[in-house]
Amino acid sequence: MPGIARINTRRRIGALALLLGMMPAGMAPAQAQVRAGGSPDALPSAPAAIPSRDPSLLPEAAYGKTWQIAAPRYEWAAMQDGEGFRSGDANPAASEPVSPVVVSMAPHGEDSRWWISGQANIIFQGRLPFHSPYQGTNSFRNSAEYKTSMVGTLYTELRRNGSIRYNTDMIFDLEAAEGRGLSEALGLAGFTNLDVVRNPYLGKAPYVARYGFHQVIGLTNSTTSQEPGPMALAPTVPVRRIEIRAGKMTLPDFFDINTVGSDSHLQFMNWTVDNNGAWDYAADTRGYTVGGMAEYDDRIWSIRFGIFAMPTVANGITMDWAFSRAHGNNTEFELRHSFIPKRKGVTRLLFYDNRAHMGTYREAVEDFLNGSDTAKYGVTVPTITLHEHFNALKYGMGYNTEQEFTDNLRAFGRFGWNEGQHESFAYTEVDQTVLFGGDYAGTRWHRPVDKLGIAFVSDAIKRDHQNYLKLGGLGFLLGDGRLNYGRENIVEGYYTWHAWRGVFYALDVQHIDNPGYNRDRGPAWVGSVRAHVDF
Repeated sequence: MPGIARINTRRRIGALALLLGMMPAGMAPAQAQVRAGGSPDALPSAPAAIPSRDPSLLPEAAYGKTWQIAAPRYEWAAMQDGEGFRSGDANPAASEPVSPVVVSMAPHGEDSRWWISGQANIIFQGRLPFHSPYQGTNSFRNSAEYKTSMVGTLYTELRRNGSIRYNTDMIFDLEAAEGRGLSEALGLAGFTNLDVVRNPYLGKAPYVARYGFHQVIGLTNSTTSQEPGPMALAPTVPVRRIEIRAGKMTLPDFFDINTVGSDSHLQFMNWTVDNNGAWDYAADTRGYTVGGMAEYDDRIWSIRFGIFAMPTVANGITMDWAFSRAHGNNTEFELRHSFIPKRKGVTRLLFYDNRAHMGTYREAVEDFLNGSDTAKYGVTVPTITLHEHFNALKYGMGYNTEQEFTDNLRAFGRFGWNEGQHESFAYTEVDQTVLFGGDYAGTRWHRPVDKLGIAFVSDAIKRDHQNYLKLGGLGFLLGDGRLNYGRENIVEGYYTWHAWRGVFYALDVQHIDNPGYNRDRGPAWVGSVRAHVDF
């Protein structure tokens, strides 16, 4: 969700032509013919997720790594000395690589003290007309529409020394974005493009996406390997260690990671497929926050905790720096254990609580129905911003799992819940979510880096939230003016095609039933074409 600054429609088309021109003659498929469109005004995107370190996924590309295809190369079984593997740990017992696949424009060295890489992502999305007897201010529009988003990120990192036990990384990333989402990214809880956010006034200029430091404190001389990348540069780390991070960051880089469904640039695109929709994580409009976190890693488990700044208003760009009254706490436990012998498996359990200047849906509804808000403020619908309180508490939890079944087939799932009484404040308007899906690598048709994925997610909101929308209330994303409530159910499928080196193309289709939780509207179909380059 980053992008290149101030690129108009003509330059957008030129950028796509450049990506196609990088490929050898005869390699561009039909799906590579990406059309440009959408508003000339820019909408900065949510943060670009650091590509997963999962070796079977091979986005690989963004880490600048020349990958060797071998199966199986990675396992979660214990080493001979009893140590376990984390995602990305090399299995010394694995077979030798049989053929190299280069998935980056400029692969990095194995043990460098510095890192420079980048990525660009272009998504063209279109929507067909769908049934809609009415629509309101925040509705997903029912007319045919298409939009294009373009984001780019420059990752830089410096490793202070070559120490394994006491390693320090300094991180600084720049980002830029252009383009808007369908319906200005309004009207869906599970919006269709994670590269866009809903605020059209943030501008096109590049901005600082991430900065800060990463400190490793080793607690043993036993080591394990990790894939170097823009968030951690050392190729070898102690098996038992403490990792400390502080600065500007996006929480999905470190919490609720899932190697099957977290990377919107090579995998799924929907907000509530790539992230837990009920996790209202601390973030500004672009998805970033400032704070710190600490993590303890052991052989087969990890635990991490972080405290981060919250925005001053729902989905706002300005942060509240008074941590005594506004902050988000996040705690996650991770167990690296497979239910299938010699296959990878991970389970993660997340708890969060946010304190911020938030309102409650029930209070807004009651004061509207008894006439007090109308008498005082002249409002004609319930208005939650009239009932915000400092230090209000919103809390929830999430469950995240992934399991490898064969060298090519993996499954994943999420469950999320929050208390739902306080307003959706930072991410999206979801109080409960259930997700399951999987992906399949193209090894059998001699395309080992290609991926085919499918997922189903069902999102819901609590009764107070429903009543607020039924009476015409507006959230920062939803509000049809009326509501015939039903769960918002989404099916998404994609195919990612590795064209050449760091160039990838994808086709994606999403079916949304009850858009905005409204049975009176939909279903809606959204198709996408994505071009992605890692360098």
